Amino acid sequence: MGLFILRRLGVMLLTALCLTFIVFWLTNLYPNLEKLAKTQGNFRMSDEAVTSYLESRGYLQPTVDKFGEWLGVLPGWVTEGENPDETFGRCFAAGTPVEDRPTRCGILQGDWGFSTVFKEPVGATVLTRLALTGKLMFWVLMLMVPSALIVGVLAGMREGSKLDRSLSTFSIATTATPEYVSGVIFIAVLASSRFGLSPLLAEWGWIDSKTLFLGSATSAMKDANFWNFFLPVLTISLYGMGYIARMTRASMTEVMTAQYIRTARLKGVKFSEIVLKHALRNALIAPFTVIMLQIPWLLNGVVIVETLFNYKGFGWLLVQAAANNDIELLLAVSVVSVIVVLVTQLISDIGYVFLNPRIRIS
Repeated sequence: MGLFILRRLGVMLLTALCLTFIVFWLTNLYPNLEKLAKTQGNFRMSDEAVTSYLESRGYLQPTVDKFGEWLGVLPGWVTEGENPDETFGRCFAAGTPVEDRPTRCGILQGDWGFSTVFKEPVGATVLTRLALTGKLMFWVLMLMVPSALIVGVLAGMREGSKLDRSLSTFSIATTATPEYVSGVIFIAVLASSRFGLSPLLAEWGWIDSKTLFLGSATSAMKDANFWNFFLPVLTISLYGMGYIARMTRASMTEVMTAQYIRTARLKGVKFSEIVLKHALRNALIAPFTVIMLQIPWLLNGVVIVETLFNYKGFGWLLVQAAANNDIELLLAVSVVSVIVVLVTQLISDIGYVFLNPRIRIS
């Protein structure tokens, strides 16, 4: 088991390095750098001024050298000024005493760069937005996973029954409905003071506020409660639970037709005992992998929902970084996304080994 984890870690590190280099190369293409120079300087800058700006800040170096500086394995670039006080570099600002000038400042040293959009260190910005999306992901998983497993197990216990057909239709409908459609419907029906259920409930005196739920989750960034956080959680959960439920249903159907289940039924074992003690664990092997794969999707796939409900989390940050050509921030967001994908894949592989006795024995 230890050798398996070490091998997987080695593959993960190599994959992360390759994917990060590709993202680094794409974000450092000259058109992006030219746009960055004009954004930070002047949109009327001449080509010579753009070249001077980029060269003085190390952007025109070979990609491998820039990547090494960004990682922190190579010394950062330094631009000499007319006098020592005007000298600046990647790792220090102009006027920094010589003894206080670090040589390397990259990811390995904990320096993620400086955001040109938010005017603050990238690391602090990413951590703040990641924590907000993490809070959203937690409640989505708390609602989505149990609901999907219950729907899938109930549908797969008796294949072809009315319950199976009804729950399968519901699962397909939720998966086929994009978040921007269901989110708008929920806002119109549950969060509008003029349409939907809210005006009726307010008129009948069932609710004290104008709407049943808030159509904006901005206030949930500081104080998340059922009123301002339920709609984005419900929107994401419905879209993701259909896929998990269908996988659970397919796995449960396959297990229920296995020989050992038939033998248990012939011996007169109660149906509920067969499901809970014999079928359920084996039926959850495949859904476990699917559930783990939902975590990277939740991290980056909530862009639409966070934009729709004005929730400024990690997905919103990704949009801002891409729209404003914030290279350092875009790189940091990409690295975090790659790490989350690889870590969840490792957890999925390890969990699969523990859940499947045949793999563990072999």
